[in-house]
Amino acid sequence: MPTRYAHVNIMAADWKRLCDFYEQVFDCEPVSSERDHHGPHIDALTGETGQRFRGRHMRVPGHGENGPTIEIFSTSLEREGSPKRLTRPGFSHVAFEVDDIESKRAQVKSLGGDDYGELVTIDIPGAGTLTLLYMSDPEGNIVELQKWAQ
Repeated sequence: MPTRYAHVNIMAADWKRLCDFYEQVFDCEPVSSERDHHGPHIDALTGETGQRFRGRHMRVPGHGENGPTIEIFSTSLEREGSPKRLTRPGFSHVAFEVDDIESKRAQVKSLGGDDYGELVTIDIPGAGTLTLLYMSDPEGNIVELQKWAQ
């Protein structure tokens, strides 16, 4: 079987709240059942004894029934992390193409998200005009709202 993108994971303080946010704001759909992973196989997988992961997968819109997901989990052994910054090494943000950035921005804010930066428009030769805005979800993960025009 050829390589196929499957999912990205977000570790959340409150996985249910974050799943609700991505469902309401970005039309992500819950997939399968809620997960409750624990036991020797999780200890072996993570290298940490006593971990318990709860959460679920949320299918991202626009890719059909077998499209990729965002896996949103909470863990029983939370650790304080560094503040989330757009320029830190590692995964930076998740992006969604939207029809109306301002209305989506208002929806993000009404559900506990916030502005991260300012709205900008960039002309990209050969690709079109991209208007985009970085925001944070209710747990501080960075989300890009983008709209393309030709």
